[in-house]
Amino acid sequence: MSSTDKVILVTGGAGYIGSHTALLLLEAGYKVYIIDNLDNSVEEAIERVAKLAGKYRKNLFFYKVDLRNKDQLEKIFSMVRFDAVVHFAGLKAVGESVAKPLLYHENNLIGTLNLLDLMNEHGCTKLVFSSSATVYGQPKSVPCTEDFPLSATNPYGRTKLFIEEIIRDVQKADPEWSVILLRYFNPVGAHQSGLIGEDPRGIPNNLMPFVQQVAVGRLAELSVFGTDYPTRDGTGVRDYIHVMDLADGHIAALRKLFTGAKGCSVYNLGTGRGTSVLEIVAAFERASGKKIPLKFIGRRAGDSSEVYASTEKVERELHWRARYGIDEMCRDQWNWARENPWGYRAPDSMQQSVESSRF
Repeated sequence: MSSTDKVILVTGGAGYIGSHTALLLLEAGYKVYIIDNLDNSVEEAIERVAKLAGKYRKNLFFYKVDLRNKDQLEKIFSMVRFDAVVHFAGLKAVGESVAKPLLYHENNLIGTLNLLDLMNEHGCTKLVFSSSATVYGQPKSVPCTEDFPLSATNPYGRTKLFIEEIIRDVQKADPEWSVILLRYFNPVGAHQSGLIGEDPRGIPNNLMPFVQQVAVGRLAELSVFGTDYPTRDGTGVRDYIHVMDLADGHIAALRKLFTGAKGCSVYNLGTGRGTSVLEIVAAFERASGKKIPLKFIGRRAGDSSEVYASTEKVERELHWRARYGIDEMCRDQWNWARENPWGYRAPDSMQQSVESSRF
């Protein structure tokens, strides 16, 4: 079966990483069904994916479905036979998860349980799961390897940790299942066209969209949490990865599953290099020609000084490696920001969504 015969369900495909991955799946010849409840995304993102996909747009389908609504989800599984699922859907703001833990556990866990149950029922046993480096908690050393002890410091991270364990249990119970858990580090950047990118609602939770919103004038300054870490410039160091590299990692994971790989494997998706907050700011200033005003404040509780990935395993087993550096990440992030200073939504626009669409 060639990729043109394969049908992939992408949950949360209207989101940041989901939309970029859906585009690469289409370009690779897959038929892609996106389901998303649009709680933290807009249908405009999928329409732009369809535009970028060109001749492949005929293979893109969208249904507005909430994974917690099992009856709705059952209708999709009864209508289409999926060869694999790429599971992105879930709430992901750390601060919100601390304030609303029940919401995060209900949304992320129940949605996933429904999905796994229906996959089982309909004989779809190939899964790529969107996990996170947050499952490493406060790593004692760097780089983080996939066999590090797992823990989580917030409810969002715990949902990722719990889902990983649930998926392992499902695979152990039925060895026909083949699963790849992908632990992302810090996704940034946007598609080179500037048509799709990250569009967080409200005040951003992550560094790069915060920098971006300062650059376009939506926010006055960037708060830098901590300047006394034991790093090269005193600010926190993280492993930033271009979203297109991340999307490509999902293609590599699916390719592995379709070669007959069994079991449950886990891989880090990062660059294997750390970049500090001030280095990110300097790179973004170079890319944009804008000065980013900074406000230095104390460390944030729970933040690590330095976290970056070991990528040896993913390079060896999936033959995947990040291609883009921090300058390309900032270039593409600024291109998206310049073209879409308010993201997909103008400040006063109201998005209308339909129940299902074919593009």
